[in-house]
Amino acid sequence: MSATTRSGRVRAARLTDLAAVGELSRLAHPSIEFHDGEGMTSPEGGERAERPIRSLGLPVTASHVSVFSLFRMPLGAFRPNDQMYVYDEGGRLSGVARVERDANRDEWTIVELDAVGQEAAGDIRFRMIQHLMRDGSRRGASRFHVACADMAGNVELFMQAGFARYGEETILFRDPRLRFPGLRRLDVEAERIRLATNLDSVELARLYKRVTPAPVARLEGYRLPDWENLPGRSSVPRTSLTPLLRFADVEAHVQEADDGQGLVAMLQVGVAKEQQPHYMRVLALPEHDTSTLIRYGLGLIGKRSGANQRSANPAHQHGVMACVRTYESPIDHRLEEAGMEAIATVSLLVKEALVRVAEPTLVPAI
Repeated sequence: MSATTRSGRVRAARLTDLAAVGELSRLAHPSIEFHDGEGMTSPEGGERAERPIRSLGLPVTASHVSVFSLFRMPLGAFRPNDQMYVYDEGGRLSGVARVERDANRDEWTIVELDAVGQEAAGDIRFRMIQHLMRDGSRRGASRFHVACADMAGNVELFMQAGFARYGEETILFRDPRLRFPGLRRLDVEAERIRLATNLDSVELARLYKRVTPAPVARLEGYRLPDWENLPGRSSVPRTSLTPLLRFADVEAHVQEADDGQGLVAMLQVGVAKEQQPHYMRVLALPEHDTSTLIRYGLGLIGKRSGANQRSANPAHQHGVMACVRTYESPIDHRLEEAGMEAIATVSLLVKEALVRVAEPTLVPAI
C-alpha cells in the first residue's frame, strides 16, 4: 500500500497504548536465539544466531547485552518532557517512535523508531520521522539527533529526511563477570585526578575543541553553560548511549597536566539502575595515556555499585558500556586492554531545525 493510500496516522502515544507498544517493541527487538546446527536452541548450548535489530538507539545483536531490557518499559521510563509517537491504523499500532528531549539545549534525540510489516515498514518509519520533526519544530527544537547502525536502510532513511552524517562511534562492553579493579593501589593525587567543578568549564571546552574536529564541534554547538553543568546531570559530551541509560549516580572527573597547566583528560561515569549496564566516557588528548584514568573509572563504578563486595548479587550486575568516536583513538585500545570488547558501530546523524544567519558586521565604507 502506498503512502498516499495508507489510512493510518501518526499520533502521540497514550497510557492506554502501553500494552500494544510493549508488544510492538518486543517484536522489533527479538531476543537472541541460538542454534546447534539442527535448529534454534537455548543459550546454554549451540552457537549464537545473529538476528538484525531495527532499533536505532542500541543496534547490537551481541548476546552480551539484553537489548530488549533497555526498551521493555518505554512509557514507564519516560521523563516528563519526552515524547512518544505511534502509527495507528484503525486501532492497530504498527509503528512507534520514542524521543528523548534535552530541555536545557532544546535538542531532540530519536532513540527508537520501529515498524512491523516488511513491505510497509520503510514508509511508516519515514512518515513518523516527518511527523516528529514537524512537532519538534513547533515545540522549539533546535536540533534532531540519531545514532543508528548502517544497515536495513537506516542511514538512507534519515538522509532522505534531511539529516547529515557527521561521524561514527564504536560501542564497547565489559562482561559483568569481570572483577572491577580496586582503588587502594591507585595514587589519585600523583596522577592529578580530581572531581570536576563548574570552574573547569573553560578548560573542558578547550580540551573538547582540541580533540574534536572543527566541523563536528560546530555541529554539536556546546556552550560554556553545558560544561558548567558537567559535574551534575549534563548531557554533554553526547554519545549514542547517553539518552538511553537511566543512571542512579553520575560523576565527572578531570586529569590535569603534569605541569598543572590545563586538562589532558576527562572521565564521566554513570552507575546505572537495575537491568541496565553502567556507563563510562573518556575524552583525552591523543598523546595522553588514559590507562590509569580508565582503571580509576572502573574502580569507581565497582565501589559505587557495590560490585566488589562479598555480598554483591551477580544478577544485579550488567557490565559496563562505553562509546569511542573514530577520531578519539587510541582510547578504544586502552578500553580493550581494560577488558572491554567492541560490539557495535553506529553512525551519528544530525539535522538542524534552525536556519543559521550570519550576524551583521561593520565593514569599511567605500
